[in-house]
Amino acid sequence: MNSISRRKFLQSVSAVTAGAVIIPNLLSCSPSKKINIAVIGVGGRGKANWSACMQENIVALCDVDENRAAEGFKTFPNAKRYKDYRKMFDEMANEIDAVIVAIPDHSHFPATMAAMQLGKNVYVEKPLAHNVWQLRTLKKAAHYYNVITQMGNQGHATDGIRRVKEWVDAGITGDVKEVFAWFNGPEFGPDKYFEKTDPYPPIGQAIPKGLDWDLWLGPAAKRPYNSAYVPKSWRGFYDFGNGELGDWACHTLDAPFWSLDLGMPNVVETEFNSGAPAGFLPDKSIIRFEFPARWNKPPVVLKWFEGGLKPENRPEWKLDKLAGSGMIMVGGKQNIITGGRPNDAQLMMPKNEWDNWVANEMPDPTIPRIDGGPQKEFLDAIKGDGAMPGSNFDYATRLTEMALIGVLAQRFNTRIEYDAKNMKVSNHPELDSYIKEPVRKGWEYGEEVW
Repeated sequence: MNSISRRKFLQSVSAVTAGAVIIPNLLSCSPSKKINIAVIGVGGRGKANWSACMQENIVALCDVDENRAAEGFKTFPNAKRYKDYRKMFDEMANEIDAVIVAIPDHSHFPATMAAMQLGKNVYVEKPLAHNVWQLRTLKKAAHYYNVITQMGNQGHATDGIRRVKEWVDAGITGDVKEVFAWFNGPEFGPDKYFEKTDPYPPIGQAIPKGLDWDLWLGPAAKRPYNSAYVPKSWRGFYDFGNGELGDWACHTLDAPFWSLDLGMPNVVETEFNSGAPAGFLPDKSIIRFEFPARWNKPPVVLKWFEGGLKPENRPEWKLDKLAGSGMIMVGGKQNIITGGRPNDAQLMMPKNEWDNWVANEMPDPTIPRIDGGPQKEFLDAIKGDGAMPGSNFDYATRLTEMALIGVLAQRFNTRIEYDAKNMKVSNHPELDSYIKEPVRKGWEYGEEVW
């Protein structure tokens, strides 16, 4: 961007620790306290996000696919339209207060960095970035530019996840040493979030009218267009997405990560992998995370099951069967169960006991509740009507990093011994190139500096 180069940012970002901060104006549209929002990625999750911001000013819409963005264009006829967010920022930087980033994982980082370099507050869909280096850089940048940040893992704004943390903090569960999480995807097929191709890799097809394929690729290596990538089945290709684990861990593992202060695993190992072509996710897998002791908390083993696989249903859980997706924290005193998201957390006990516990023993809340969901939490923080969102980049980068180390073990069907301090895979140094991935010429963001 014209205002500050990526190289200049990366050279100076270490100054954060010395107290150097750029303080942007949070609102350029102050009199009405309405926020001027630019949306990058207008269809899909973009729509879900701008639909929750209708009371604000949507001033710019950016999407590489005119067809995907058509409903948004129709809904906001006065918003300026773009295909390239770099051009949008060059032309409209002074008219934008906040940016929603809802594009494929591989493009989250450059769009978010460009926004923050201009002092814009950012709401980014999960998973926050595509590799660990990007996550660490986004965390530093959020402090350096002093902006409001939020990752869109909706469950982090619910009462359910707050109850889990309150129960753990109050000692109701006792020590938690095991966590089980499972998800019933990936589901494959046309118009699904995952699609297999024959032959593999996908062969070239004619680019649909209205799609700028080169801009869609962004920092990823150039390749022919195929409908298996766009608009939504890119998640199964590791060059673009992070599979089911990268997508849903930010929901399903949010509660244990927060409440147990898990931090980074020192070992992540694939216990089962059904196999897949290079660069594509497997149908089924089991991933084991090992977390060391933290302060007064014991080590934790977390197992992730996907593709319809589930942990063995233990008699003491008193469940007829496990739901399609869910999470169980096994405590020394009480167990906690949630669905695929942490919204509806419950102690694992018969219904009559649970009803009595809720009525007579539920502890008083200690964590402030969020009214209106994650988008409103983000907007209120910008207006000064609320605190920094709970899934801000300080938190969201760590949650996502934990998930991405699991994705790395899944992708290469291996055991990862992770040196989080140095961002290194101790036992497989050849995998360090996936901790910090190369980018296509023209999309560099100063990776040579750090």
